[in-house]
Amino acid sequence: MTDRLVIAAIQANPTLGAIASNEALARDRMVQARDAGADLAVFTELFLNGYPPEDLSLKPAFWGAGKAAIERLARETNEDFAALIGVIWPPEAPGRRPRNALAFLAGGEVRGLAFKCDLPNYGVFDEKRVFEPGEGPSVFTWKGVRIGTPICEDIWGQGVCAALKAQGAEILVTPNGSPYRRMADTERMDVARARVAETGLPLLYVNQVGGQDELVFDGGSFAVSARGETVMRLPMFEEALALTTWTRRSDGWTLSDAPMAEWLTGYGEVYHAMVLGLRDYVDKSGFPGVLLGLSGGVDSAIVAVVAADALGPDRVRCFMLPSRYTSRDSLEDAEGCARRLGVRLDEIAISPAVDAFAEMLTPLYEGKAPDLTEENIQARTRGLSLMALSNKLGLMLLTTGNKSEMAVGYATLYGDMCGGYNVLKDVYKTDVYGVCEWRNANNPFGVAEDPIPRRILTKAPSAELRPDQKDQDSLPEYAELDAILHGLVEEEATLDEIVARGHAPETVERVQRLLYNSEYKRRQAAPGVKIGPRAFGRDRRYPIVNGFRDQVS
Repeated sequence: MTDRLVIAAIQANPTLGAIASNEALARDRMVQARDAGADLAVFTELFLNGYPPEDLSLKPAFWGAGKAAIERLARETNEDFAALIGVIWPPEAPGRRPRNALAFLAGGEVRGLAFKCDLPNYGVFDEKRVFEPGEGPSVFTWKGVRIGTPICEDIWGQGVCAALKAQGAEILVTPNGSPYRRMADTERMDVARARVAETGLPLLYVNQVGGQDELVFDGGSFAVSARGETVMRLPMFEEALALTTWTRRSDGWTLSDAPMAEWLTGYGEVYHAMVLGLRDYVDKSGFPGVLLGLSGGVDSAIVAVVAADALGPDRVRCFMLPSRYTSRDSLEDAEGCARRLGVRLDEIAISPAVDAFAEMLTPLYEGKAPDLTEENIQARTRGLSLMALSNKLGLMLLTTGNKSEMAVGYATLYGDMCGGYNVLKDVYKTDVYGVCEWRNANNPFGVAEDPIPRRILTKAPSAELRPDQKDQDSLPEYAELDAILHGLVEEEATLDEIVARGHAPETVERVQRLLYNSEYKRRQAAPGVKIGPRAFGRDRRYPIVNGFRDQVS
C-alpha cells in the first residue's frame, strides 16, 4: 500500500474512428506519463474509438479493432505503471449491444473493465440507441489504492458514486466526453462538487478536447478536493498532460501538487470553440484549406477571421462576387478585411451569369413582376460559382449564415447556404457582433490585430440583392428577433410568455411561423459548431411537415 500516487490526466484530441492513430496517440502519452513518473495514466471516454461514435458503435469490426488496440496497449504497462482508457467493448452474446467501457491496463494485461451505467439520451446524446448499460460501477485497486471510475454521465445523477463509495473507493476518477456549450464548465463543476459532497471523496475529472462534426470538446479537466475545493484546472481548447500528486492523510486522499490554468470566459471561450471546431473539421476530413465568399458584411468577415486563426492565412481563399447592387463600401470593406488578415481575395463579377439566367427565364415569367425569385438567382449564382471553385481548387467551402438567419429562413437554399461547414450556425446575430468585438480586442493566435474594419460593425446589415436593401426591411431588429428566438428555441416558451416580456403578439406569431416554415432548409444546411444549449440539428429535431402553431391568448 502506498501513501503517494501520481496520476497523469491525459487531455488529448483523438479522431473518431481512427483507431490506429488513436492507439499511437495513447501509446505516446503513456510513454510521456510513465517517463515523467506517473503511476497511472487516465484517458477520456471512448478514447480508442472516438466520441461520440453514434451508429458506428454497432459495427462488429469496429468493436474488434478497438479491443485489439486495447490489448496491444496493455503490453505497454507493467507492475509500476497502469492506465485507464475508454473503449467500446463487444457484447457478451449475439443480439446484444456493445458497452461503453473503461479498460484498466496493468502488469502487461487488461486487468479489468468498468461499464458506463447511466446512458444519456437527451440533447446531442443518443447512447441508449447503441449501448447497453453496465449493471453497476467498478472499483480498481492499484498500488493499494481503491479507485472508483464513474464514466461521464455516471456523475450527473445520484447513486453511482455512492455505490462506489460503498465498495470502498478512496478516489473518484471520471473519464469524460463532455462537449462544449456555454456555461458547461460551471455545470460540470457544480455536478462534481455535488458528488464530492455525497461521498466525501475527492474527484478527478478528465475531459476530451477537440472537434467532432458539430461538437467541440473543450477539455477543461479539473479536480475537486474532498472539501469541495477546486485543486486543479487544465487549459480549455488545447491538449495537456498533467501530473497530479495525491497523498494519503488520516482523513483521506488530498491533491498536493497540480496545475491551475486560467479558464476562458464569455465571447473568448465562444471564439476558441469556433476556431477549434473548424480546424479539426477541416484537418480531420483531410482538406488542404477552405474558401468563402467575403461580402463586406459582418458574418463573412468573422468567418474569414476564424478560418485564418484556425488554419493560417495561407490556407484560406476569399472571393468577392459583386452584383449590380453591391455597394462601394462593401467592396472596400471586404478588401480591407482580407488585407488585414493576409488572405488572398479575388473578385468575380456575377452580373454576366445573372443576366444570362434572366435572358433564359424571362420568357417564362410573362405577366409576373420581379420579386424574391430574382434575388435568389443572385444568391444561387454566387453559390454555384463558389462550389465550382471548391471543386476545382480542392478547398472546402465555408458558408456564413448565422443562427438568426437560419432560424427564420433568411438564407437561400442552394445559394448562400452552399458549403461544407458553418462556424456561425449556432451563433445568433447579436452574438456575432459580440464575438467580432472580442476578436478585434484580442489576438489569441497571433494572426492579425484588429482584423475587422470598424465600418463592417457599424453599417446596417444587408444582403444587397436589391436597391437599398436592409435586413430589417423584412425582419424585426436583431436584438428583438434574437430575444424571441431564444424563447422559442432554447426555452420552448409559450407565445404568451414571450409576449409578456414586452414583444408585440403579431411579431412573436410571425417569428414562430418563420421558424417552423424554415425547418426544411435547416435539414439541408451545412453542419456547424454547437455553441449554446440547443443547437439546430442534434439538439432540436422538429418535423418538417408540422401543423401545430402556438397562439397568443
